[in-house]
Amino acid sequence: MTSYNITELVTPSWLTSPEGGDNAWQLTAATLVGLQSVPGLMVLYAGLVKRKWAINSAFMAFYGFAATLIVWVLYAYRAAFGYQWIPILGVPGQGVSMEFMLQQAALPTANIVANYGMATMMYFQFVFAAITVVITAGAFLERMNFLAWMIYVPLWISLSYTVGAFSVWGGGFLFQYGVLDYSGGYVIHLSSGTAGFIGAYWIGPRLQADIEDNRPNNIIMALVGAGILWLGWNGFNGGDPYTASTDAGVAVLNTNVAAATSLIVWTILDYLYYGRPSIIGAINGMITGLVAITPAAGFVAGWGAICLAIGSGSVPWFTMNIVHKKVAFMKKFDDTLGIFHTHFVAAIVGGCGTGIFATAEGVAAFALNAPGGAVAGNGRQVGIQIVGALFIIGWNIFWTSAILLFIKYVMRIPLRMKDADLLIGDMAIHGEEPYVFGDSFNIEGRLMDVEKGEDPDMIGGHTKRHGPNGAVVDEIKQD
Repeated sequence: MTSYNITELVTPSWLTSPEGGDNAWQLTAATLVGLQSVPGLMVLYAGLVKRKWAINSAFMAFYGFAATLIVWVLYAYRAAFGYQWIPILGVPGQGVSMEFMLQQAALPTANIVANYGMATMMYFQFVFAAITVVITAGAFLERMNFLAWMIYVPLWISLSYTVGAFSVWGGGFLFQYGVLDYSGGYVIHLSSGTAGFIGAYWIGPRLQADIEDNRPNNIIMALVGAGILWLGWNGFNGGDPYTASTDAGVAVLNTNVAAATSLIVWTILDYLYYGRPSIIGAINGMITGLVAITPAAGFVAGWGAICLAIGSGSVPWFTMNIVHKKVAFMKKFDDTLGIFHTHFVAAIVGGCGTGIFATAEGVAAFALNAPGGAVAGNGRQVGIQIVGALFIIGWNIFWTSAILLFIKYVMRIPLRMKDADLLIGDMAIHGEEPYVFGDSFNIEGRLMDVEKGEDPDMIGGHTKRHGPNGAVVDEIKQD
């Protein structure tokens, strides 16, 4: 019978840090980030899409969160944060043995040690992996085949996310090169923005009627999701020092300052251009502010966070409201929720801005041996940040394309739902409705109409919207 040192198992010497509370804070931060996906992005997506897609959109986020966790503990965590195998990837391995989960947390290739157990570190890193693929889903909503999504998630986490995480955070070649990414501006937002944009092309567009009439079904629900996302970001950026340090507090404060500033800038631009403020625009501004501050959170001073947020509230606004509508090339990519603008463009603003505004003190407080950015006399950091961005973009373009084409042409699974199912939505895909205040409408009857070539929502040149019981509640004349 094996004997154990009970005291060392229960309260090992490394569990108590000089600052105190590291394990408690790290688990709290991880939970906050987890809440950003479940239920944060679930209800945000469900509120922003058309009523007939509320369940499917929330379910894509729900499934993505669950599937990522299983892949993560079986092999992906150690591929992203373990011992180096090649300069862009660690050695894959299981993380479910009790011996592994109880040992002190360490990122061996990056030479980082934390004052809590490996199980805490593994869960903390999981919620970042999960939200990355869930963000990607925002570009695929309202038409991606759910079976294709079920296969896409574990493949993308395995072949794309792990490489970005190891290269930038786990001690890989971008980490050694000096790329600064405090909490995932590149690893999470640039990769999800790239994958979402490219994936939208391969999957194909929504129905034209859904593109033209894309009114959200529940803006209040979307606001609830946005609020969870905003406050959950305290764990997103505040947890990445891996300790309850003063720099964690700086990261949290800068995160909120950037979100607020970017929201205000976006709202002002909406007012100036459209003549009215938009709550959906404000949500986008909040998100772009959070994304842009993510690579810089604890590196920059408060004024640097405000400067970044001015950029994140204006540059993505311009690409979404002007460029996307006027450049023909952009119309080939049906990015449902504008993930390219809110994550890809905002991550570029934040990543390059980190190269400008990172202070030497902030970088040192994060325990990195780097000279800071241009404001600290190191203008070369901007070039380093650009190199890091180009690698993440290129890797994700290739592997997102390869995975989706593999699913479509090798596995013979369609990436896009049938038009007949797209006309109906949740009831055709899941047999469920998001809001049922009375008897559900007759799904079999509507399917028969579609099979006969009759669009139940398009009769006499009018788009008909159905209430919970299937009754037509209003009509929109088609030009």
